[in-house]
Amino acid sequence: MHWLHRLKSLVTDPPPEAVFEVSARGIAWSPTRHPQLQWTPIPEGALQVSPLENNMRDPEAFAAAVRAAAGNGEARSRRRRAALILPDFCARVAVLDFDSFPAEPEEQIQLVRFRVRRVVPFDIENAVVACYPQPRHDGSRRIDVVAAVVNMDVASHYEAPFRAAGLHCGFVTLSALAALSLPPAEEPFQASPRVVAKLSGDTLAVSLLEDARLRLFRCVQLGEDSLEEATAVLATTLAYAEDELGQRAAALQACGLGRDQLGWIPRWREEFRIPVCGVRGRLGEPSPFNAGLLGYLESLESA
Repeated sequence: MHWLHRLKSLVTDPPPEAVFEVSARGIAWSPTRHPQLQWTPIPEGALQVSPLENNMRDPEAFAAAVRAAAGNGEARSRRRRAALILPDFCARVAVLDFDSFPAEPEEQIQLVRFRVRRVVPFDIENAVVACYPQPRHDGSRRIDVVAAVVNMDVASHYEAPFRAAGLHCGFVTLSALAALSLPPAEEPFQASPRVVAKLSGDTLAVSLLEDARLRLFRCVQLGEDSLEEATAVLATTLAYAEDELGQRAAALQACGLGRDQLGWIPRWREEFRIPVCGVRGRLGEPSPFNAGLLGYLESLESA
């Protein structure tokens, strides 16, 4: 299982045949050669996203949805390669800074495990860990390392039904990270630094980007007063950008907002006094439950 955060680094190999994005509502999926968005619902309550324990509340219902999305039970003569995009809240992502970073992958993983063991809410020894070093371009020798960590019990229960359906998920990532490949809905918003806020149900994932580098990632579950909570998370993110990068964020991109959140963008424009816009995909408007899928397909197209 590979956890990579930069999708364009994947395309040195042929892309998988299909890509699947899992959410508590269902499975969004598409072939990669001739993309066509598809949707398979999951019964309500069958999947409950958490970083701590098995997310499957009804494993049989989830497995049936996977089989339907994988080909409706059609016989397959070979195992197909697939990309799997998981819900944001099932894992933890952190950007760590190092004075130096080893070149050997095994040493990198060991070092990252040591750094994150106190901040993840599960046993780091029972976790899948991946990392991606990002050298700084400011003349400093320091290196920012993106680390993705998921509880092995959580990851295995997501992957097993796909494997049973004849799919080899050689590439696994999170929805918010995949969605970073989506372009802004308005061209002037391709600015740096910028913040991307992605909403999926009650989960808000916020990314701070400086050019193509991820500088901060936060993922929180919102309560009843979701607009105020989301605004507070964005305010602290924008303050971090100004403190750490020495400049204000140039733009805010919003992804996954539904009809109930139509007033969020005008509120954020007034609150933060920066340009705010949505994102777009070649195959349609990104929704709270397929933005990662559309971002993944976008990365293949632009590679």
